[in-house]
Formats: sequence, C-alpha cells, structure tokens
Amino acid sequence: MSFSKILTLAGTACAVLLVAGCAAQDLDEPAADLGPFRLGLNIVVADTMQKVPISREATEEEWETGLKTAVGNRFGPARYDGDRFYNIGINIDGYALAPPGIPVVAAPKSVVVVSANIWDDANQQQLNTEVRRFTIFENLSGESVIGTGLTSTKKQQIEALSYNVAKALEGWFLENPQWFDPAGAVPGEAADRSTAAPQPRVVSGAPAGAAPAAVTSAPLAAPEPGAPVRRPLPRPPELVPTIE
Repeated sequence: MSFSKILTLAGTACAVLLVAGCAAQDLDEPAADLGPFRLGLNIVVADTMQKVPISREATEEEWETGLKTAVGNRFGPARYDGDRFYNIGINIDGYALAPPGIPVVAAPKSVVVVSANIWDDANQQQLNTEVRRFTIFENLSGESVIGTGLTSTKKQQIEALSYNVAKALEGWFLENPQWFDPAGAVPGEAADRSTAAPQPRVVSGAPAGAAPAAVTSAPLAAPEPGAPVRRPLPRPPELVPTIE
C-alpha cells in the first residue's frame, strides 16, 4: 500500500484520536510495568521511507537518529533495567513534515508512519504475530492549528513525532503483558486483537516546545505475494547486548 493511500485511510479512520493539551514531558515519571524488560538492540531503518509532496526534506540519517534517540530515552536502563533483553525493530514507512511559508488556510500537519516488531533476544523469537503499523499525527490545538512549519524547526518536528512513536510502542507493549512474563516471554498478540474494532490510544506527552500528536495503530496488511516482511537487520556479533 502506498504512503499516500495510508494517509488517506488514516485520515478517515474512526480510530484516529486527537490528543489535547499533552505538552508535558513524562520521561521523568515512573516507568510502566514491563516486568523483566531491558532494551537490547534498538534498530531503526529508513531506507525505504516515502515523503509526501508537500513536506520538508529529511534524510534517512535524521529520521533514524531521531527515532533511535526517542526509543533509547523511553526504554533505556534509566527507566527499564530488567534482566531480559528485548530487541525493537522499526521501519520508517513514510513521513510529511509541515513546511514553512504555507498559507494558514492550508495548515499542513506533520505525520510519520512506522512499522514495528519486538523480539525476545535470548530465544531470537519474534513476539508479535503481525508487523504493527503506527500512524502518528500532529494535534489540532495550540500552535499546530497553523501548522508547525511556521513555529518549529525540522529537528523539533522529528523529535516530537519520534517521541510519540516511542510512547505508542510503550502502549502496545502494555497491551501484551504475556511478552514480559517473568516466567518467560509468550509469543502472540493479545486475545481477540485480530477481530476487535481498532481502539484509539492516547499518546500523552511531547518534548518541550513541540506539538503533541494524534495516534492510530493497526496491524500491517498482509504483504503481496513475494513481498518480503521487513525485519531488523542481522545482528553483528559485537552488538550482542550485555548487562553492565
């Protein structure tokens, strides 16, 4: 499915929830309960991402750096210091960063679409049964009413969206506590997820000075015949996680 179609569908989906008044940073608050979770590999790949026509240009490196930083900040040992490693793999599918100089009537919004997987490192086993896709939008309040292209730099936009991607991942993990059972990770999604109607998830918080975002998530559609399912890159031996 093309990125433009993703945006069209996401824009009309009832699961899109606008998050109001969530500008406060939450990384200093106590972490949610993810049992023995400890971040292992933090892999972000942007080499296949697409950009919508009306957008600031952003490089693969800028997106990969921004999202890896956000994932590290949320899931690093300062917040989650368990004794079992979990590897997170994210593919950036597409983005739009609101550009400056657009008339207020257009009010373009920033958005990023990512696909994610999580692995139990010890068993090298993927825990989610389907690649999970998240679509992160800007909120329609405050400065984002006129588009953050007029009020924020490209770096600030990437940081804000990356922050909300990491927050959305944390919410997804909390929906699947069986992955973080102290007795051993249990593969598979939460019961009835495949048939239940999509539920909106509030993503609270954003970096200081950045606009909060709206989030919807849904399983990635089955790939076309012959299309590979994206997975994190092979792990070099020197990157095997170790507990200090």
